[in-house]
Amino acid sequence: MDGDDVRWLTDDEERAWIPFVSTVMWMPAALDLQLERDAGLSMFEYLVLSGLSMQDDRSLRLRDLALFANSTLSRLSKVVNRLSDQGWVERRPDPDDGRSTLATLTDAGWDKVVATAPGHVAQVRELIFDRLTPAEVEQLRTITSKLSTAVGPDGACAGKLA
Repeated sequence: MDGDDVRWLTDDEERAWIPFVSTVMWMPAALDLQLERDAGLSMFEYLVLSGLSMQDDRSLRLRDLALFANSTLSRLSKVVNRLSDQGWVERRPDPDDGRSTLATLTDAGWDKVVATAPGHVAQVRELIFDRLTPAEVEQLRTITSKLSTAVGPDGACAGKLA
């Protein structure tokens, strides 16, 4: 595509793009910093633990947990091993599908999530939701839902990244 065919950003789009990309770059670091400082966890580790905590039986198939955590199975497996070493997660065969493995949150893992969640939620609230009106929160949900479908596992980028 040569320069004549490019649909350059309008001034309004550019004014939206610059703070958006800054937020996308800085937000993970800000969340990681709080979790590492207060709980000794990365954001990804906390996402895995909290994802399991939200299940009725505190278990998920590894492939489903990878989708939830926006991860490859390889990366998730390494993190589950580390969480397992801490006594927070157990691996076990899926009784409904012998080819699948379940990750299950232990009681100690549950306690870790319960202890970590208040500080994490306070950080999320401080960085995001305390700065927005209820109408802006709804707009944020609408906008990020549209954007995540474009870049998520089934979105336009999925085929280009494979």
